[in-house]
Amino acid sequence: MDTETDDTVGCYYNRSVRFFYEKSGKNISVFWRDRDYVIVTLGMAVCFIVIFSNLLVIGAILKNRRFHFPIYYLLGNLAVADLFSGVSYLHLMFHTGPWTIKLSKYRWFVRQGLIDTSLTASVLNLLAVAVERHQTIFNMQLHSKMSTRRVFIIMIVIWLVAILMGLVPTMGWHCLCDLDACSTMAPLYSRSYLVFWGVLNLVTFSIMVAVYTRIFLYVRHKSKQMSQHTSQMRYRETVFNLMKTVSMILGCFVLCWTPGLVILLLDGLGCESCSVLKFEKYFLVLAECNSFVNPIIYSFRDKDMRRTFKEILCYVCRRRRGDQSSSGVHFNTNMEQENFKSRAAEPTDGTNGTPLIRSVTEDVAASET
Repeated sequence: MDTETDDTVGCYYNRSVRFFYEKSGKNISVFWRDRDYVIVTLGMAVCFIVIFSNLLVIGAILKNRRFHFPIYYLLGNLAVADLFSGVSYLHLMFHTGPWTIKLSKYRWFVRQGLIDTSLTASVLNLLAVAVERHQTIFNMQLHSKMSTRRVFIIMIVIWLVAILMGLVPTMGWHCLCDLDACSTMAPLYSRSYLVFWGVLNLVTFSIMVAVYTRIFLYVRHKSKQMSQHTSQMRYRETVFNLMKTVSMILGCFVLCWTPGLVILLLDGLGCESCSVLKFEKYFLVLAECNSFVNPIIYSFRDKDMRRTFKEILCYVCRRRRGDQSSSGVHFNTNMEQENFKSRAAEPTDGTNGTPLIRSVTEDVAASET
């Protein structure tokens, strides 16, 4: 139990959460203000969208055998991370505002640890997807050669690292024995930890930028070689679709994460004139929005994935039409049917369901022969 006595000289292990908030200058009102209601309402709305959208992605991957490939396993793990992020943030919404000062230090560290773990897992999964796409395209493969065992090892490592990042402050990287080092945004965290966590995420983002940039440059180079064997329209379409997907991935990541990381680093560096408390909760909501943007980019733009979503959401309607068509898809020609079958067995780049590997590797192979 938290008390108001010191158990060790120079340390404040028995002080309440209110004590650290007052020392850091982050005073919490005991009454609900309009700002608190707005943040909680907005945060809970985002949480429910995140939870629903990622549950849908997980259900689709489990239901449809067409998605039993390494890229979809990684996308499923990303959906699990984003789902956990939504649950963690929902937990935060029920322990914020005037409720914060009623928390024990243990419950406060649990609250923050869940957020750190979920967001770290989401970012690492984004990096894993980028690396998998890079390996597949540069090896000219229809499917990644990674075994299921290796994919699951990668997923386990991601979660171990994420859990470790969430536990680090609890294990000692806090400011309970150094009040001058306490953060303003997270009054029980050390500023040095916030700098470390922010820089780590910036490095991860930089690696993602480098990977996707290299993919785009490679495909553009190969597309120029293919242009003499294919129509100019096909060449432009390939480059444009890839650019659009890469731009959406990086653009949404920058939009959702950069404000929060910047204000986190400013707080960690001790900027007293930056008014970090004025924007922190809004920027945290914005970072959480990335967890429902991910399913849109990586999954909802895939035709096969959308078709599976409809089967899940409209199960009763599809049963009524079962006698008319088992798949709900009508083919006008034999060629369309063959194209559909080939697309169904291939992972896509998320751009209108067009298999990135198919559209690039087959034409590249033709140009090189």
